[in-house]
Amino acid sequence: MAIAKAERLMNLALCLLGTRRPLTKRELRSSIEAYIEASTDDSFNRMFERDKDDLRELGLVIETVDAIDGEVGYLARRDSNRLPPITLDAEEAAALGLAAKIWQQARLAGAASGALQKLRAAGMPLAGDGEEYEDAAPHSALEPRIPAHEAAFEPLMLACRDRRPVVFDYRKANAARPEQRHVEPWILECWRGHWYVAGWDRGRQAERVFRLSRITGKVRSRQGAFTAPVPDHVTVRETVESWAGETATGTARIKLRADHGYPLRARALTVRDLGDGWDELEIPSGHGLDAWLVEFGPDVVVLEPAELRADVIDRLRAVAKG
Repeated sequence: MAIAKAERLMNLALCLLGTRRPLTKRELRSSIEAYIEASTDDSFNRMFERDKDDLRELGLVIETVDAIDGEVGYLARRDSNRLPPITLDAEEAAALGLAAKIWQQARLAGAASGALQKLRAAGMPLAGDGEEYEDAAPHSALEPRIPAHEAAFEPLMLACRDRRPVVFDYRKANAARPEQRHVEPWILECWRGHWYVAGWDRGRQAERVFRLSRITGKVRSRQGAFTAPVPDHVTVRETVESWAGETATGTARIKLRADHGYPLRARALTVRDLGDGWDELEIPSGHGLDAWLVEFGPDVVVLEPAELRADVIDRLRAVAKG
């Protein structure tokens, strides 16, 4: 829905919900800016009738009654449009509270906090309110946070919501310089502390997943509609897992500097202390593992297989040449 129309519908709904008596078309036209700007009576009437139908389709109960001087009036009574009481079980309340943590570093932090406060005021326990209900106790010991520090997070979130194409500069793990990407963003997802956006890469004419921390500069919105259909299911996590070698087809042996590379250690099948500040790890190996290992720079040395070692060296050389 276009922003202008959404704002017009919201203003009309507020007028109809906030009045104590029916409002005529004439009164509504003089109260809502978009209606004031209508060039003719006919254009206003068409706009108003469409908006009224749209609000009713969205579930707003609008009554048509006799108003002043025999004119038809409109209002939306609050008791007819009041939502039923919200009831959540312990798991639903915990999930809602955790989801709100995403917005702690984003512009919607205030709105999310306000929504949670209203639910608490209504007696609804949420994650972290362990003293209010027994089932929440396991959540009260921790204060989970989902970071959203990347500057690209908020513009991409809005672009996904509004279905707007974007342009940004992106640096791959094995590239010395960023490349410009024209993307139709579909969805954002967090995996192991990092945010990723999936969408249609117009330049490559294929679905791609981008890590937000590798986006350099600003994310710029572009006019126009999406050119590719948005799939019902987007496999962001599966794609990222394949990058990290999570979809294992074998194993690899690496040397890892002591007290470094904790994500690698978390996946290690075996760990052996080599002394001199190095450990030897056996880790699952699969497609994309070379790109992931490059990110650890001089803290990782690939021992075997030879193909993986060669791929990592090639990637490092490409970065060094840049």
